[in-house]
Amino acid sequence: MVIDRQSRPFHHHDLTMTSIRSLIPLFMAAAILLAGNGLQGTLIALRGADAGFSTVMIGVIGAAYFAGFIGGCFLIPRILRSVGHVRAFSALCALAASGTLLLVLIIDPIAWIILRFMIGLCFSALFTTVDSWLNSGVTNANRARVLSIYRLLDMMVVTGSQFLIPAFGESSFAIFAILAIMICLSIVPISLADRSNPKPPSSFSFSPALIWRLSPIACIGCVAIGLTNATFRLIGPVYAQSIGLPVTAIATFMGAGILGGAVLQYPFGALSDRYDRRIILIVATSGAALAGIFINGVAGSDPVLNYVGIFLFGAFSLPLYSLSAAHANDHASDDQYVQVAAGLIFFWSVGATIGPLVSSLLMQQFGPSVLFTFTSVVHVVLIVATAWRMFARAGVPKDARGSYHPLLRTSLSFSRMANKTMGQEENVNDKVGTVNGRQARDN
Repeated sequence: MVIDRQSRPFHHHDLTMTSIRSLIPLFMAAAILLAGNGLQGTLIALRGADAGFSTVMIGVIGAAYFAGFIGGCFLIPRILRSVGHVRAFSALCALAASGTLLLVLIIDPIAWIILRFMIGLCFSALFTTVDSWLNSGVTNANRARVLSIYRLLDMMVVTGSQFLIPAFGESSFAIFAILAIMICLSIVPISLADRSNPKPPSSFSFSPALIWRLSPIACIGCVAIGLTNATFRLIGPVYAQSIGLPVTAIATFMGAGILGGAVLQYPFGALSDRYDRRIILIVATSGAALAGIFINGVAGSDPVLNYVGIFLFGAFSLPLYSLSAAHANDHASDDQYVQVAAGLIFFWSVGATIGPLVSSLLMQQFGPSVLFTFTSVVHVVLIVATAWRMFARAGVPKDARGSYHPLLRTSLSFSRMANKTMGQEENVNDKVGTVNGRQARDN
């Protein structure tokens, strides 16, 4: 029996799965980088505390990372256009791995500020490289699946990486060596297994004033989210250590907060697509504020209550960026999506730079319990601002809104991918509406 392969029916699903399989090396590199980045924030806070750095100095070191992150977001497109993805990725990995090893070789706060700025710039640029690489390798048929895989990878590896610290100890050279090894290993799948030829990202520009005019609430929301979430990621380990949690419990504490962020992403998104997004923003922000009050006023030093509190904090606070971005995009035209993405990352980075500084100053002055008082105050301010805007400006009608998409704040390129997915779904909805209208007319 002879099988005529040419007569085999063509399945679009086959092409989609084949194209996703071709991205597996890139997913492997992304997973290693996401794990290393998620681990490094916790590790630096704990190692700095063990080295005798003050809480304020740890906050300054954390702020330096996000200052570098801002620069990397907007510097890397020029580098990619000049030397290409593979060379840029390899050079940035070498710099990030070297900086990571220098952190353990030079135990000095000023040196750490400089190194963390450099590492922040490198990780920002690395994520932009990976995200734009993914963007160039996907089509409208598989973009949503690629985004879902990317988000799932982020949640799994960042949560799991926290437990490398109790396994190897925060004070040992080994954990820093493992971080450097992870960064270097991410080059392997890119260099040996990936045969794609990604296009360099297009140039872009942004105006903070334009984004503010489009949606003041989205700008305020992104600053507030930067203030609170960066505080949790960078100062949270110091808080957990201050209330007497051992290293394994600290890893569980941080992992619970990150894992919690995945639980309510899609429920809040579905609700915000049906109702005024600002109402859902207020609900989520209220939950985050109450979770902070619970941690501060009820949990005390009890490990289990702290796990519950930080899980709820992550569940309500981490979706706020995606809600703010969706609200801003509701007011944007098609040619403004890239500027909105760049502007929101900028506003978030400003908050993320300030948050660790302010929270560390407060903790040093008033003790660890003030940390989540600070986050609750910021969330209450966001609630008030959102409620004020609801009275000042009517909401966007449901049929004029885009679709909600959970976002990673890795780079502008990731936001572009999500925006393209939104546009794809809106086009499908428009076509369905047109067909339904024709059917109704014909009937």
